[in-house]
Amino acid sequence: VRLLINKIFKNNVKDIMTGYRAFSYDFVKGFPILSKGFEIETEMTIHAVDKNFKLVEVPVTYRDRPEGSVSKLNTYKDGLKVLKTIAVLFKEYKPALFFNLWAILFLILGIVIGIPAYVGYFRTGLVDKFPSLIVSCFGVLMALLFWITGIILEVIAKKHKQECLQLQCKEFRS
Repeated sequence: VRLLINKIFKNNVKDIMTGYRAFSYDFVKGFPILSKGFEIETEMTIHAVDKNFKLVEVPVTYRDRPEGSVSKLNTYKDGLKVLKTIAVLFKEYKPALFFNLWAILFLILGIVIGIPAYVGYFRTGLVDKFPSLIVSCFGVLMALLFWITGIILEVIAKKHKQECLQLQCKEFRS
């Protein structure tokens, strides 16, 4: 999970799940709490990285749980929740990259499915595989829609980030 977050959000956080956390007033005021439970650590880390807040990691000693105590953590269930949170935040914080990946996938799918129809057409002048041509065109259109969606949402996300920075500057000056 850490490597995925570090790769997508270009940072070098070593541990997002454990340790104590202290927050500045600006962070707390601007942090939109959308997650519940175990996923909140992921959301806080991604928000801090995206907004260029200073992150300081202080190592803590870890020891085994005392005998007889039970963890509330469900490795698979909570792990899937964290991965879902990363996917949702990836879409919200990096919309161009998220939607461009989907656009590339659909474009490749459209091209691969359409190749037999186009080859047949160029050989004979007829479209033998009409369903493949339809699915191919659908794939290319979906790719175009995902690409345009990514552009639009990236502009909105950047504008929102600019407005947040301007608001923070105004509050800092007063």
